[in-house]
This record gives sequence, C-alpha cells and structure tokens, in this order.
Amino acid sequence: MTDRQGIFAGDDPFGIARDWLAEAAKTEPNDPDAIALATVDADGLPNVRMVLLREIEADAFVFYTNYESAKGSEISASGKAAFVLHWKTLRRQVRVRGVTEREDGEKADAYFASRALQSRLGAWASRQSRPLESRGALMAEVARVTARKGMAPSRPPFWGGIRLRPLEIEFWADGAFRLHDRFCWRRDTVDAAWQITRLYP
Repeated sequence: MTDRQGIFAGDDPFGIARDWLAEAAKTEPNDPDAIALATVDADGLPNVRMVLLREIEADAFVFYTNYESAKGSEISASGKAAFVLHWKTLRRQVRVRGVTEREDGEKADAYFASRALQSRLGAWASRQSRPLESRGALMAEVARVTARKGMAPSRPPFWGGIRLRPLEIEFWADGAFRLHDRFCWRRDTVDAAWQITRLYP
C-alpha cells in the first residue's frame, strides 16, 4: 500500500490528471494543457516539442497533429510516445509514457471543425516540418488553399488525432527542500491493472 492522500488520492489516474488540469486552468496564465511531447527518430535520437493536449479520455490522452510531420512520422514508426505536463503555478507535473493509435474518425472531424477557419486552412497549407523557402511562400499557399477549399474546409486526410494509452503515469508535486512527492502508476499492458509505487524524489 502507498500513503496517497490529498491531491494524490483516488483510484483513477485519469481522474486525478483531469482534476490537476482543471486546477491549473485557474492559475496558469497561458495554455495549461501544453505538453512537452517526446518521440524518437529512426536512429533512436529523441525529439521533443510543445503541443496542446486536447482531451483526457477515460483511459487515454488525445492530441492532434499533421501525420506527415516529424512527430507524426516518428509516432507512426514506433507506436510510442511520452509527454510531461508541467505547471509552474501549482509546482506539479504529470509524466506519461505509452503506446499510440490514430484518432482519425468522427471525433477528429468534429475537433477539426471546431478550430478557427484560419487554423483549418493553415493545416491544409502547411507541409509541417519540411523546408520552407520563405514566409511569403507560406502565405501564398494559404491564399491558394483558401481559394480552393473555401470557407468550410474538411479535415485533411494527413491530419488528425493521436491517442496515447499510457503504460506509466507519474504524478509529481514539489516538496520542501526538494523532498518531492512522486507516485508512479505502472502496468505491463493497456488492459492490465495498475501498480502504484511511491518513488524517492
């Protein structure tokens, strides 16, 4: 047994994550749902960048991207990813590692339709992560896409969601004199029961 209580209490790690995110939304000045997303390339070299976490489902975390981008390609190749949510105002973080699958159905369509028109057109215009001659070339492509796609562009086939099903979730909270509290939830497969361990700081 672990001595979890207070902000660490509960039997559902996704519920704890949702509660922490909701609390952070009241104090973080910008993007409380920003995650540092880590992937690896074909040589095993890590890559990390900031993206927005768009949903915490009952058993997974969902974000959206261009599947042909560096992160999309690396996730497709490995089927794995990791991220950290960090809130300076709360002095807490959530670390997640697990396996991935695409969300390219109705949920992705609905999320794409909810975005600002300019963002939807930009998704069509951007060949994300690939070399760009100039800002002018990008804006010219946005103009071409706008003329072609109009005011209600559909979701591009190369753009959609990534669902990360965690094998490990760690909840971390700052402690005095760097004696932090850390609880790690681990499981061998996405269908297995969680094992919860308190970690040394």
